[in-house]
Amino acid sequence: MTRILRIAGAQMGPNTLQDTREQVLARMIRLLDDAAEQGAQLVVFPELAFTTFFPRWYQERESDLLRYFEPSMPNPNVQPLFDRAREHNVGFYVGYGELTPEGHRYNSAVLVSPTGELLSKYRKIHLPGTSEPKPGLRYQQLEKRYFRYGDLGFPVVRTRPQWSNAAIGMLICNDRRWPEGWRVLGLQNVELVCIGYNSAAYDPGGGDGESAELRTFHSTLVVQANAYMNATWAVSVAKAGNEDGAGLIGGSVIVDPNGQIRAQASTLGDELLVVDADLDLCLHGRQRMFDFAAHRRPQWYGPLVEQVGAIEPPSV
Repeated sequence: MTRILRIAGAQMGPNTLQDTREQVLARMIRLLDDAAEQGAQLVVFPELAFTTFFPRWYQERESDLLRYFEPSMPNPNVQPLFDRAREHNVGFYVGYGELTPEGHRYNSAVLVSPTGELLSKYRKIHLPGTSEPKPGLRYQQLEKRYFRYGDLGFPVVRTRPQWSNAAIGMLICNDRRWPEGWRVLGLQNVELVCIGYNSAAYDPGGGDGESAELRTFHSTLVVQANAYMNATWAVSVAKAGNEDGAGLIGGSVIVDPNGQIRAQASTLGDELLVVDADLDLCLHGRQRMFDFAAHRRPQWYGPLVEQVGAIEPPSV
């Protein structure tokens, strides 16, 4: 017997500074409508889906920054997406800038049921970039300035029969490059990892050492490798294209538990990927190569949690 969950990756083209919330929501709703028409049960949207990728800009005034954040989820500015999803009986993952009642800011994502219920929330843990602007760069990467580090860990939830009782976890953008988060999800028997990203199509630290092609290759590579090593499906979805002169890679991808690509975007615009994910395919890897109970040796993994930076080995 198989457990099939029909999943859709809703890649988005650029959201520019001039785009209104109504324009962005209209595009997202069109993608949701198309996914529902194709029978999708779960739609995965990108990181910071409702806005441009604002950490590339230095914001001096708090009032200018707060327009990119959501004080609650849902709220009137995003409610049309929730309403349309409920009409279609489709759930979704979406990334957004979260503003808490205490005034704390996070790069967050929520998993929403087909009835509009918030099933889980994740706050990005691996924040890239810097806290202060780097002189001489046309575009900054100021996530460490604008967001707190995530404080909710790496939760996995076992969903209801409507989603074939799938065990679903979440990551955001740079998290996908760090195997530690994937393994924490894997240790909770995750069967589907939802990821949204906004990754620069240039070296965000300056220089010319990373092309759009290389960064897209790396984006795909880490999802394939970690899906395989944790015997899970993964849906990794970009916001792509040219946002006010700054390029974002595409390459949105759906990967199976063997690390094989089942669907991949071919454009830098709004594009939908739809795949029937057989969740029982996770069992092969989980019961053989990656049978954690049989093969893991955590007594030797201490450095993974005891140190942050690398240390030099002894000379011989």
